[in-house]
Amino acid sequence: MPDISDLPIVTEPADDYLNPRQRLDYENERKTCLKWLLTFGKNPAKGEGYAFGTVRPRSYRMDKFYRWVWDQEDGYTANVRPEHGEKWLRHLAQADYSSTHKSNCQKAAQMLFKWRHHEGGTAEWDPSIKFSENSSSQPSDYLTQRERELVRDAALEYGSVPSYANQTPSERDRWKAHLAQRFEKPKSEVTVEDWERANGWKIPSLVWTSLDAGLRPVEVSRASTSWVDSENSVLRIPKEESAKSKDNWIAGITDQTAVFLQRWLQERETYTQYEGTDALWLTREGNPYASQSLKYILLQLCDLAEIETDTRQMSWYSIRHSVGTYMTREEDLAAAQTQLRHKSPETTMKYDQAPVEDRRDALDRMG
Repeated sequence: MPDISDLPIVTEPADDYLNPRQRLDYENERKTCLKWLLTFGKNPAKGEGYAFGTVRPRSYRMDKFYRWVWDQEDGYTANVRPEHGEKWLRHLAQADYSSTHKSNCQKAAQMLFKWRHHEGGTAEWDPSIKFSENSSSQPSDYLTQRERELVRDAALEYGSVPSYANQTPSERDRWKAHLAQRFEKPKSEVTVEDWERANGWKIPSLVWTSLDAGLRPVEVSRASTSWVDSENSVLRIPKEESAKSKDNWIAGITDQTAVFLQRWLQERETYTQYEGTDALWLTREGNPYASQSLKYILLQLCDLAEIETDTRQMSWYSIRHSVGTYMTREEDLAAAQTQLRHKSPETTMKYDQAPVEDRRDALDRMG
């Protein structure tokens, strides 16, 4: 059964709207829908579900649709119908939203009614209004400078839980249940150390280091404790461990990233999964990170930061490409080549172009 614990079942705005009995009904409705979408949603006949990264952002828009219906109906109902969908699309058409946002909202509603048709027997819905994405304004597959800031901040929030000491007994009990599921252990065995682990430095150190050094997924996987020189705020990557290179490399990192790495190295010593290995980062299962697990983290961070990803080809390389783009912009190609560990300057040339916002500013100055 798909794990929906990281999906927004009852959002805070919905929770504020509902009384306890309505909340329970809505929670059951949402759980049933999201499980089906992850298991069967894409192709029910073949038992093929949608990807988690597709369902998560659309689940927020489904929730927004439900709440819009409640406002229209002057009260809660889980029985949303295709005519509600039609009215919502007409509302969106008149609203001051981007064409991409309208299209994503339409897709979310269609996904919801697909579940209601297959599992609830409601009529199929073929929307009379079909929004199209404005491809000319779709963002590139690298993080903008503002998005880099947002992702840095989101890494400090990712997976965190409230302080153990500041919780009431009932609040602590709820968070224990959350941590028991997260760390796959009985609730009775959750300890204060699990609270500290949830608020640990692994993800912040991994994300901030990648934002500085533009680490490839394979480099995250190979990263060793010996790479870290926090005193000098650099990563020292031996040639035998650097991807696509025959040279030793020194990649600069910020002083704050160096602090995070130092804190992670101290915390890392307390986990048994790191005994006998010098791997800098391992997944919760004790495996090296791979492209898919890193992409999952990035999408989670973008969700936290409210960065739109539905229309973008996002991967861990989006971080690396942002380093190349803005290092070239702030310094030059030689600096970007060294920071990204490119053997050939021709490889770095693709970053030697002004980002679209700079070109737009130039047009404004040109008059």
